[in-house]
Amino acid sequence: MAKIFCVANQKGGVGKTTSAVNLAAGLAKVGQRVLLVDLDPQGNATMGSGVDKRQLELSVYDVLLESASIQEAAIFSEKCGYHVVGANRELAGAEVELVDLERRDQRLKLALEVTDNDFDFVLIDCPPSLSMLTLNGLCAAHGVIVPMQCEYFALEGLTDLVNTIKQVHANLNPDLKIIGLLRVMFDPRITLQQQVSEQLKSHFGDKVFDTVIPRNVRLAEAPSYGLPGVVFDPSAKGSQAFIEFARELVERIPTL
Repeated sequence: MAKIFCVANQKGGVGKTTSAVNLAAGLAKVGQRVLLVDLDPQGNATMGSGVDKRQLELSVYDVLLESASIQEAAIFSEKCGYHVVGANRELAGAEVELVDLERRDQRLKLALEVTDNDFDFVLIDCPPSLSMLTLNGLCAAHGVIVPMQCEYFALEGLTDLVNTIKQVHANLNPDLKIIGLLRVMFDPRITLQQQVSEQLKSHFGDKVFDTVIPRNVRLAEAPSYGLPGVVFDPSAKGSQAFIEFARELVERIPTL
């Protein structure tokens, strides 16, 4: 049975897409069958996985409107080693079109149920807002992985996200829970980041992943080549950290 995780944070610029594509590539490297679903109309996770969003014949837009299945829309990225259901600007229109439809928040969940045995992990890259698209992701998922920087504004954004997850858990998806917090863009030389990191650990305990993703230039460069950092430069510190994170996630699955 596939484990379905949203990579979500309502605050923008925290490295959600970087985390999603590199975790997908890391899981593929450690032998897992992975599907990455791009739910952001910007299509950054699609492009960052070596798939041209401008050339998509079928996208997640078609899946949400039930004019295509996941199997039909999924593209295997040979460079990265995982499947991608891509997104492009069309997806922005899905928000309006979904409003009048039945089961509008369950569309992705129903589509993914059919592929349950095809993958070990399904990762959903959500947009940085609580929209109908994000809601589809949260309703489809078993849990949420929250990438966050160790800064005080990030703590405020986390409070909002936790409240959102509680509401979705109570009203729409009783399986939903926070799987863990992933500290990203971490610089141990900055005292404030160390302090916020300690606060996170004292408040959330084992919900904070042991792996820390360091601030790394190679991870930032990789998207311009249309690749995750893990594939672009496997020896970089950031890439090694994501592979380590993939291993930690696989090890945690039996206890979730």
